Amino acid sequence: MNKAMSTAMHKAVTAVRARMRAFTGRRDSGMVTSEYAMGIIAAVAFAVVLYKVVTSGQVSAELQAIVKQALDARM
Repeated sequence: MNKAMSTAMHKAVTAVRARMRAFTGRRDSGMVTSEYAMGIIAAVAFAVVLYKVVTSGQVSAELQAIVKQALDARM
């Protein structure tokens, strides 16, 4: 094998390695659609639970007491 062929093969192998690194790096770099869907479902479920807790009688009364106390405070 002459020097020109060796250099060309080296460049080709280097290019293939670079493409493989780029491909494998991108393969796990983000979420797929199903993961986004599960994340959205979890966020909505958490929002519903939080809404139910905040609008419950006891928590609502406590929040109203805190607001009333803040508004009645003297400066």
